[in-house]
Amino acid sequence: MNRTTFALGAILAACAPAALMAQEVTLRLSHWVPPTITPATKGIDPWAQSVMEASDGRIEIQIFPAQQLGRAPDHYDMAKDGIVDLAYVNPGYTAGRFPIYALTEVPFMVSDSVEGAKAIHEWYLANGGAEEMSDVIPCFIHPHAPGAFHSQVDVTSPDQVRGMNVRPAHATMARFISLLGGGPVQVPAPEVREALSKGTAEAVTFPWGSMYDFNLTEEVPVHLDMPFYLSAQVMVMNKASYEALSDENKAVIDDHCTPEWSGQVAAGWYEDDMAAKEQLMALEGQTFNTPSEEEIAAWIEAAAPLTEEWKAAVTEKGGDADAILEAYKAALEEHNAAY
Repeated sequence: MNRTTFALGAILAACAPAALMAQEVTLRLSHWVPPTITPATKGIDPWAQSVMEASDGRIEIQIFPAQQLGRAPDHYDMAKDGIVDLAYVNPGYTAGRFPIYALTEVPFMVSDSVEGAKAIHEWYLANGGAEEMSDVIPCFIHPHAPGAFHSQVDVTSPDQVRGMNVRPAHATMARFISLLGGGPVQVPAPEVREALSKGTAEAVTFPWGSMYDFNLTEEVPVHLDMPFYLSAQVMVMNKASYEALSDENKAVIDDHCTPEWSGQVAAGWYEDDMAAKEQLMALEGQTFNTPSEEEIAAWIEAAAPLTEEWKAAVTEKGGDADAILEAYKAALEEHNAAY
């Protein structure tokens, strides 16, 4: 071996560990939100961009929006089965599958979605969430600002929902509508406008920004002006995809799957919801109804059975429902996000 060959071999040997460390990987991320709508533009997209930047380009995230790779209710299984590496999941689209997480759907519990996202992240993983979603790796929590009840007619008290067909945000809200004597119309968010325009539904529980995101300002121009419920989506990752990453790239993902990131992705959605509400209030033809204290109390009382039903479902699965509920309330109080 001559000196030149030896020197070249030494250089290549020295560079080999660095080359292994500089792993390049493309992760496929699927969600069901139209790409121009706030949850994507102010939550998912900035998160994915930050992952790419923090990895110095080693991790590329290829985003497939608007149900391109599968229906909204299928996204958890898409991540579990490795059809995609990352999936944006609404647990409420699959009733009964995630009984612990369903507590986040009980109305009149969360007042602040940004701090609430941090609280839910911490609470869920510490109280059975890792086991409940053991097929995947939960990454971040992504709620909207507390949503409202939007309808075609005036609604200020729970008794007025009787006989009304309502598109609920998730399974727990569907149960609430049923308890009130209404008929839940369960369709994914992108299909809501069609349901309203055809008369299949007369009202919807939605965040404020969705009035513009899904072009609903004329379909449901009457709004109950009170924080009503929360829908908190979860970004999850396929376990095999995570394990295949280098330690360096795993660290980047770990740094982006934290309570702080849950709050950060929620912040953009909250700001957009509040801006949309202000815009709606200035729009001609929109009606905002403020319930009285007695009506607010009636709504909260009407929702009480949902907590008892949640406790029964968790107990049936072997969970300590009382302890999990108290931990949830404590987390919300600690983050100043309780209703």
